[in-house]
Amino acid sequence: MIALNAEWLAHHPLPLADQDTDKNKRGRVLLAGGSVQVPGALRLSGEAALRAGAGKVQLATVEPAALGLGLIFPEAAVIALRANAAGELDAAASEPLVEAASRCDTLVLGPGTSVEADVNEILTALLSSGGGMDLILDAAFIPAVPCVSNGARAFRGEIVLTPHPGEMALLMGCEAEDLTPSLALDAADRFGATIIMKGPQTIVASKRGELLQYSGGGPGMATAGSGDVLAGLLGGLLARGTDVLVAAAWSVFLHGEAGKRVAGAPGATGFLARELLAPIPMLMERSSEAGRQRRSQR
Repeated sequence: MIALNAEWLAHHPLPLADQDTDKNKRGRVLLAGGSVQVPGALRLSGEAALRAGAGKVQLATVEPAALGLGLIFPEAAVIALRANAAGELDAAASEPLVEAASRCDTLVLGPGTSVEADVNEILTALLSSGGGMDLILDAAFIPAVPCVSNGARAFRGEIVLTPHPGEMALLMGCEAEDLTPSLALDAADRFGATIIMKGPQTIVASKRGELLQYSGGGPGMATAGSGDVLAGLLGGLLARGTDVLVAAAWSVFLHGEAGKRVAGAPGATGFLARELLAPIPMLMERSSEAGRQRRSQR
C-alpha cells in the first residue's frame, strides 16, 4: 500500500487548463440526487465540482426541491425529476436522467438520496445506456451495485464508488468491523470500479490493483455533507479529463487538507461541510505548484 501524500501527487499531476479554454472544454458535470428530506445535498456537490475546476454544472433533483435549489445556486442549471411517494427519486426519472447524462462528461449519482429512492431501476437504466460519461455512485446507489453488477462491467465509462463503512459493508456483504484495505481491492476487481472507502484512513483502490491510503483530515470530517463535497470534487476533476485514479487521489487529498485548514477556526470538530469548499482552489493550486517544483528539481 502506498501513502497518498504530496510526493505521490507530485508524480501524478492534474491536467493543466489551456489559456484559451472555455467552460465547455473545462468539463460538464451532471449531479443527480437529493430528496424532499435532503434538498440541499446537491448544492454541496455541485459547488465542489466547480471549485475543482469544472466548467459547467447541472443539478437533477426531485421536482419539489428543484426551484429552491436553483435559487440558492445560480451558477448551475437545474432539472426537475419526478419524486416517488417517499419524496425520493422515482423510477420515472430514469429516462430524462439518461438523456441529460448523454450530454455530460461525468455523472455524480446519489448525493442526498436514501434507500427509499428507486435506485435499482434508475441505475439499471443508466448502465444499460452504455454511457459515454464517467459515473460516480454515492449514498443509496452504492449498495445497489451488486444487483446490477453485469451492467456495471459492460459500462463504457469509468465507475467510482465512494462508500462510508456502512455502505461498504452492505456492498460486500460483511460487517463494518471486517473492512480492510484488501477488501477495497476485492470490491474494485469484482465491480470493475475505483473504490474510495472513506474513514479515518481513507483507502483508494483501483481495478488495476493499485492501493493508496490517506491519513485523513481529522475528526471534524465526520460531519453531515462531507461526503457530498468529496463526490463533487471527484466529479469536477474527472470532467476535466483527469485519469480516474489520479482524480480519486486528488479529491481525497484536497478534501482532507481542506478539513485540516478549516478546523483551525471553530476547532477540530464543529465546522460545516460547506466550509470545506472555499479553500479548495487555493489548495489545488498550491499543491500543483509544489508538485511542479519537486519535478523540476529531479
